[in-house]
Amino acid sequence: MKSLKITALSLVLVLLLAACGAKNDTPDEPAVDPTPEPPIEQPVEKTPDERINDIIAGMSIEEKVGQLFFVRCPETGAAEDVETYHLGGLLLFGRDYKDANGDWLTEDNFTAALASYQDAAAIPLFIGSDEEGGTVTRASKNPNLFSEPLPSPQELYAAGGLDGLLERTLSYNQKLRAFGVNVNFAPVCDVSTNPDNFIYARSFGQDAQTTADYISSVVPVYAQSGIACVLKHFPGYGNNADTHTGIALDARPYTTFEKSDLVPFESGIAAGAPFVLVSHNIVECMDGAYPASLSAKVHTLLRDTLGFTGVIVTDDLAMDAVKAYAQDGSAAVLAIQAGNDMIVTTDYQTQIPQVIAAVQSGEIAESDIDAHVFRVLHEKQALGLID
Repeated sequence: MKSLKITALSLVLVLLLAACGAKNDTPDEPAVDPTPEPPIEQPVEKTPDERINDIIAGMSIEEKVGQLFFVRCPETGAAEDVETYHLGGLLLFGRDYKDANGDWLTEDNFTAALASYQDAAAIPLFIGSDEEGGTVTRASKNPNLFSEPLPSPQELYAAGGLDGLLERTLSYNQKLRAFGVNVNFAPVCDVSTNPDNFIYARSFGQDAQTTADYISSVVPVYAQSGIACVLKHFPGYGNNADTHTGIALDARPYTTFEKSDLVPFESGIAAGAPFVLVSHNIVECMDGAYPASLSAKVHTLLRDTLGFTGVIVTDDLAMDAVKAYAQDGSAAVLAIQAGNDMIVTTDYQTQIPQVIAAVQSGEIAESDIDAHVFRVLHEKQALGLID
């Protein structure tokens, strides 16, 4: 009996040990992973064009219209007007290189003045100057900024050939850029070989192809210096009179423009020029009713035939050649309707409200304004003024 109890107890122990052994042999349950965190979304970097469109989407009509005005720098209150009218650019003339007493500005004072204009701008400004060389130059007449006035392209070409001309153009414009100027209203693309022509002294003084070769070479030099250049005076000045003081009527046939006047502009556009300035000449073979600056037909030629995608800017709307076509003061409205992206004018305080009113009334579509602003901001982006 005692033997049976021992045997039974032994059997129980064996079964318990077996059970324990079986439990120990069972592999551990795998640990349950916590809920995985969602992957971190990397921000999608916007394209340059998308960034421009974002800026435009946040702009008021007043801000958009202001960007289309490249105005003559006022004698007083420039920074205030930059802020009030949301100006796109300031164009410097001879007086802007002097102080209130008529003395030449020092480098420090000139640089500080331009910086104050930029500080007043919500969107950085184009700051331009007419620096063709020779008869039309502003900055280099100031002896505190340059050792001597810049000679004309003709003079530089005669003295040092094309290489000498390009070298001087580069060093001069690099210095301008260091002061704060970022647009040079040059080079002159007009073809003129007759010293008696109004435009001759400002031109390269050579035939169409030689002028075109010069233009295609000099445009990249401006870009290298950090300056945006302006091809002028589209579609070519020819032997016409001075449009500062009256109307110039060009009766030459279109074939002349094809073989001569348009050739340097085509070369400059192919070389990447960012601006083209349109003259006030009435070119009968293109549009006998309006000056080129106010002609939709001339702008269509520039866009569609020559393939220009950059900024089209008017010549100064204060010139007498335009006043007869906008006696009510609405020259800027006509210019934008014609296809200009930017308006050069002195009376912006009158012109800007008229353009705003034209947009509000539907006379100018806001989508057209947006397209002009896009091209303006695209060039500001190319110059590094905006991201």
